[in-house]
Amino acid sequence: MSTELPEPAAPPPTGAGESSPAPTRRTFIATGTAVVAGSVVGGTSLIGAEEATAAERPPSSRVSLTVNGTRRTVTVDNRTSLLDLLREHLGLTGSKKGCNAGACGACTVLVDGHRVNACLTLAVRLEGAEVITIEGLAKGGALHPLQQAFIDEDAFQCGYCTPGQIVSGVGCIKEGHTGSPEEIREWMSGNICRCGCYVKIVRAVEQTAGRK
Repeated sequence: MSTELPEPAAPPPTGAGESSPAPTRRTFIATGTAVVAGSVVGGTSLIGAEEATAAERPPSSRVSLTVNGTRRTVTVDNRTSLLDLLREHLGLTGSKKGCNAGACGACTVLVDGHRVNACLTLAVRLEGAEVITIEGLAKGGALHPLQQAFIDEDAFQCGYCTPGQIVSGVGCIKEGHTGSPEEIREWMSGNICRCGCYVKIVRAVEQTAGRK
């Protein structure tokens, strides 16, 4: 009795009419890449060069506004905030970017006499507006009275929030909300001082408003 095992039968040859084996992951990726590359090189891409360029370029607009007494005209991305326009395009870095969400008041500026958070205000919506920043408060080398009052009352420590505090204080005084320390605190509550100089800030606003 033979103990030899029979040799396995050889796989039948693949004929012309038979289907080829299923592609592996490696061959599938290689084939797909070649097809995509070939379509681009061959000029049959779905998106033309001009359309692709237009799709990559964000929409922009020209806006003209008066900043600290000077007329400025710039072209900006439609998503640009007033804060980024001031800091990145006009070089006015006095207005600070704190939270960038309208919660701290470090970016406060005056737009047509009203206090606004520059980080939440789109620049393209300010066509023809008049903007005053911390750089525009001093006149002829003389500090604004509230700037001097901040020095007199020692109303700052690190100074990061100070530009926004001063501009907001100027707005608060113009609006007539200085009837009492409590009223000042209420109308200045949108400006946060992480150093905790609130008592001295209120005193500076009082001094400028003529209450002291």
